[in-house]
Amino acid sequence: MNIYNQDKTKLVNSVFTKVHKNYDLMNDLMSLGVHRLWKRNLINWMNPQPGDKIIDVAAGTGDLAKMISQKKRENTFFCVEPNKEMFMTGKEKLKYFDNIKWYLNSAEKLPFAENTFDFYTISYGIRNVTDINQSLKEAHRVLKPGGRFFCLEFSKVENEILNLLYQKYSRLIPLIGKIVAGSEEPYEYLVTSIEKFYNQNELLDLLKKNKFSNVEFRNLSNGVSAIHSGWKI
Repeated sequence: MNIYNQDKTKLVNSVFTKVHKNYDLMNDLMSLGVHRLWKRNLINWMNPQPGDKIIDVAAGTGDLAKMISQKKRENTFFCVEPNKEMFMTGKEKLKYFDNIKWYLNSAEKLPFAENTFDFYTISYGIRNVTDINQSLKEAHRVLKPGGRFFCLEFSKVENEILNLLYQKYSRLIPLIGKIVAGSEEPYEYLVTSIEKFYNQNELLDLLKKNKFSNVEFRNLSNGVSAIHSGWKI
């Protein structure tokens, strides 16, 4: 399956330009706040240690960097965000955190040397990249040997009854977007991108294809979201 094409970069950029002012609010409304618990699951599995350098790609408004930094962990964050409006929103939101640096770049072309980071994270961003294989190659390149990749993303619900309820709820998301953010089109894209994205095992295979070792995943909320992990050996 391939949902990537030359028009996707422009499409995704347009989507996030439209939603950046209400991005955090809509995340809370759409997930009923559960996305924060999912991100805490990711952080707990990562368990970063003092001094670890972390790159967070498709960083949005910097939720992950903020959550870890608020725990007084001594980590340096490099937040990479391709959309200018989201980049500016996140940078302003986290301007008082001197351990967080911001870069306006795509996941496919990172402005860092090989073997730089202890962790690479991408939360709800990998389905929006234009070239997922190139993005994973870049992730592998910038990680140190022994570094670890973590991806938190919407996935496929395994329970049939829960999946039916989830699909019905998903159809309401564009309406919520129209009421709260004044536009339903970006949220129609969101729902479609989730439906068309890889399942848990397909994404696992892509990690293996792009040289990651000891790959595994953990389902969250019966597969509504999943965390994928892989090591650079």
